[in-house]
Amino acid sequence: MTDLLRIEGISKSYPGVKANDDVSFTIGQGRIHALLGENGAGKSTLVKMIYGLVRPDSGRMVMHGAPYQPADPRAARAQGVAMVFQHFSLFDALTVAENVALGMDNPPPLRDLARRIREVSEGYGLPLDPGRVVGDLSAGERQRIEILRCLLQDPKLLIMDEPTSVLTPQEVTILFGTLRQLAAEGTSILYISHKLEEIRSLCDEATILRHGKVVGSCNPRDTSARAMAEMMVGASLRAPARTATEPGPVALEVRNLSLPATHPFGTPLRAISLAVRQGEVLGIGGVAGNGQDELMLALSGEVRSAAETVRVLGQPVGDQDPNSRRRAGMVTAPEERLGHAAVPEMSLTENAVLSGTVRKRLARRGFIDWRAAEDWAAEIIATFDVRTRGTGTPAAALSGGNLQKFVLGREIMQSPAVIVVNQPTWGVDASAAAYIRQALLDRAAAGAAVVVISQDIDEILEIADTFAALNEGRLSAPRPVAGLTLEQIGLMLGGAHGMHQAEPEALHAAVPAASLPESPHVPS
Repeated sequence: MTDLLRIEGISKSYPGVKANDDVSFTIGQGRIHALLGENGAGKSTLVKMIYGLVRPDSGRMVMHGAPYQPADPRAARAQGVAMVFQHFSLFDALTVAENVALGMDNPPPLRDLARRIREVSEGYGLPLDPGRVVGDLSAGERQRIEILRCLLQDPKLLIMDEPTSVLTPQEVTILFGTLRQLAAEGTSILYISHKLEEIRSLCDEATILRHGKVVGSCNPRDTSARAMAEMMVGASLRAPARTATEPGPVALEVRNLSLPATHPFGTPLRAISLAVRQGEVLGIGGVAGNGQDELMLALSGEVRSAAETVRVLGQPVGDQDPNSRRRAGMVTAPEERLGHAAVPEMSLTENAVLSGTVRKRLARRGFIDWRAAEDWAAEIIATFDVRTRGTGTPAAALSGGNLQKFVLGREIMQSPAVIVVNQPTWGVDASAAAYIRQALLDRAAAGAAVVVISQDIDEILEIADTFAALNEGRLSAPRPVAGLTLEQIGLMLGGAHGMHQAEPEALHAAVPAASLPESPHVPS
């Protein structure tokens, strides 16, 4: 095997933390190499050094036998290194070709670029129409644009960070076919993902980081997902377990909720109805862009509707703001952690205050009790194992997974009657994901109604009692998870005929009449 890139004794420190500590490994030419580790293990810092975004403190990198030390991403690209980031950097109002051009150092004329986009995208099984407006594309098609930007550079090394987090199973299959084709043609791929079964299916080698150090390597095809996860965390893992309880009365009810899209490329909600009982976990699946964000905004109170469309413990709250809904017993955690769930520049204590003031009584006579707020932030950090220097750390300084643990902990620890979370374990490692899922199950066992909106079908199957699919702003009739096949789920996600929203009679038939709160209003 010919070496493409050798990492030799790379170290990088920041105030109070050593992100990478004497890291060494080799990426072979034409090989798909996985980089694994918990959130905060040092993966992001390492790939930033490879891509020229960060300079190492010590150690060296060698590419094709020559020293490799890019001063910036432009220099990295000039030497054949390309990167597909976890978060898309696309402009909705521009076309595919215009977005691709913006990501190139020296783009050709748009007409020539459009022809090249067609040729390369079709050649790699990722067809794209260069004239389509990005705002009209699915999440999978948007990711194709990011990949295509890289492929047009004819890269020697392609770095991919959580590339399947927004893809359907069918789109994952297409992506993996493309990556295998690239590897067969000699391109090396450094692949970062928390989905260990995907690693086992795709990758040739894996390097495992823990606390900034290399703690092992393996052939993923010969290593179980559990064994890799335990190498990552340095401890045994237990699958989430739930306590068998009899569901109670309906805690959250949504009736005939219809709302226009919140922005020009959004998805309107179309007659959404659901009922979730105390002690029940409802999983809502769907491909990104089918109304998940709009539904979350409507349930949280950031977008309001008629009072009777949303009820919490029988109380109409559809026309109420988020704090009023918190008083009624409902908390929510959106998908976007930084900027929506948390303010980047604010400390963890300040971010705890933002959503916890009402239920944790952190304000008295109009003044915030900062000592109580700091104590509560410290409790969240300790309970959810948030890796941080302390309660005064800005939210932006946390890794994505650690911020996710803080945000979910902040909501779950308010002992709500209803919890609604969107993508609760997106981008977090196996250990953190298991902890978050167990925490949600524990709240359900304590009597809370839990709604989990997720694109991770395995997650829904692991913790949910019932499943419904969101497609083009419509919610399918809920079905028990027990006995539900992946084929049936795929049909529901695609909006297959007969799987759409149940009529109110059918919806209520699934819930004992005695458990429904009395309502003098009947949806029109």
